[in-house]
Amino acid sequence: MRLMDLYELVRILSDQKSELGKVNVSDLCPRKEDAQLELDSDLAQVVIGVRRSGKSMLCLKVLKESGKKFGYVDFDDEELGDMTKKDLKTVLEASYMVYGDFDYLFLDEVQNVTGWHLWVNKLLRQGIHIILTGSNAKLLSSDLATHLTGRYNEISLYPFSFEEFCTMKGLDPKDLTTKNQAFIKNAFEEYLRKGGFPETFKLKNQRKYMSSLLTAILRKDIAKRFRVRYVDAMEKMANYMIDNFCQEVVPTNLAEKFSFGSAHTAENYYSYMKQAFLFQGIHKFSFKSAQRLRGEKAYLVDVAFQSDREDTLTSDNLGLRLENIVYIELLRRYKDENINVFYYRDDFEVDFIIVDKTKVLELIQVTLKMDKKSTRNREFNGLKKGAELLKCENLTLLSLSERGVEEYEGHKINKHMVVDWLLGNLT
Repeated sequence: MRLMDLYELVRILSDQKSELGKVNVSDLCPRKEDAQLELDSDLAQVVIGVRRSGKSMLCLKVLKESGKKFGYVDFDDEELGDMTKKDLKTVLEASYMVYGDFDYLFLDEVQNVTGWHLWVNKLLRQGIHIILTGSNAKLLSSDLATHLTGRYNEISLYPFSFEEFCTMKGLDPKDLTTKNQAFIKNAFEEYLRKGGFPETFKLKNQRKYMSSLLTAILRKDIAKRFRVRYVDAMEKMANYMIDNFCQEVVPTNLAEKFSFGSAHTAENYYSYMKQAFLFQGIHKFSFKSAQRLRGEKAYLVDVAFQSDREDTLTSDNLGLRLENIVYIELLRRYKDENINVFYYRDDFEVDFIIVDKTKVLELIQVTLKMDKKSTRNREFNGLKKGAELLKCENLTLLSLSERGVEEYEGHKINKHMVVDWLLGNLT
């Protein structure tokens, strides 16, 4: 394979710079992760998350608002698709030719180039501040852990939270006036169906966008990088799992359904999907750590995948959508605090168990409505039994419409409207 010509690379980076110049950072949504980027640190700043979650825009916003001089290389550019580690020697020179002097180098989707970590390590030793983004967890994390050993700050980014969704719609999440709260409720109905991918705000055809995004994840981030032989079979499995989200993953059943040679193939495909952030897994709670690895449930990184796809076969299950949204929000809140989230299922169910090491901090049930006695008894009974088994009295029920505290067989249950909970407007 031929080495990339310096002036060819300069042309490509110049085109990228031109596109970058069109971005007005004042139009971008402020995100809590902005503050996690440590620009003055000697550590590489690494932002990971699903494709199109806003990683590049977050980094660009922080860099531009800081006034730092930086160079930028987008390795997801089709013209750089054949780049090798030998070509990386030319990237720094080309970047200086395009951007002039800089102290910060922003590398977008750098894991596309095999051997990138050796080059990045060299740049760090030269005193260049490095910002990386990537849409594959393992390819980044394993290389970082092996070759940058503690020399990086990792930041996880998901599509818009509901608070960010409100901000983009011009709504103040903390405005408790009747008028604003009515608008927020309408916004949540939209969020429940539409999800939070940033670029969908300016699109008329979200279905086409989501179908294209799913294809890119499956074919670029998974099939190409992991050299999947039976791509069509993997895509069928992915669509089936999306249609059946919030369910336990049983590799033997998947292998049988899609005629895989073994359950191992299904396990690999699911692992790849998680590494590309399409799914987020949650383990069943047990006091025995080995048993926590069994019975994993799969949630979507964003509910937009559930309905805004071509040829979707699923009905509109708003209850599961609500549960999915709550889980992703829990990951936003707790992942960087090393607090774990589990579910429990035996003779009763608890949707989410919040655990700090061995201490159970909170039990959470999620339900769309509480208008049926059978629903109320099921949800409350799960919290009651969970409280007694797990020695935790911090019990929470999230729904669309109920607030207050309710006594149930000797236990106090805190009822919150999910909109309030998502926005932090709890009394």
